[in-house]
Amino acid sequence: MGKELPILPSAQADQPQDTFIYSRVFCNRENSPPLRLLLDYVKSKGQIPLIPKMDPEALDDWAWIQISIGYNRERKPIQLVCARDRGSYQDVHQQERDAFLERLSIFDDIEAQLARECVSKSRFLVTTRMVQGDVTDEGYDLNGWILEFFQEHCNGIVQIDGQGFFSPKGELIVEMED
Repeated sequence: MGKELPILPSAQADQPQDTFIYSRVFCNRENSPPLRLLLDYVKSKGQIPLIPKMDPEALDDWAWIQISIGYNRERKPIQLVCARDRGSYQDVHQQERDAFLERLSIFDDIEAQLARECVSKSRFLVTTRMVQGDVTDEGYDLNGWILEFFQEHCNGIVQIDGQGFFSPKGELIVEMED
């Protein structure tokens, strides 16, 4: 079973009226990579991720569940959650997969068929959550690098709420409004 990693305290706690931006990567690789690989990737892109203090061994754990990754101490961090097709959050993975397969079922083009195939074969799902009124361009950049990491290294397809599914080249291939 995966470890719940500590949440990075933010400058302000989530407010009940906060609106969130969700994005996901449905990944076909069997296991999610350890967080250290993600953090190294983000650093290689010129970002400096802010993470909570934790046991360094936790960064090498393949069975991580969640973490907050900050980009500015004055802004709320990006919440990152990994739900797998087995284990603690198996039901979350199944619900998300089923919901998106249903939403994709109305499309009959080749791009939607590709997206359906990626979603149906997904072994784990990484979801990011950002506070819409608090995120800056720097936060959008960090979120983009996180999504790109999982798309490239885990044979994934990116989905962003209010937009749709994206190709590995970053092109919108299936437009889906909320």
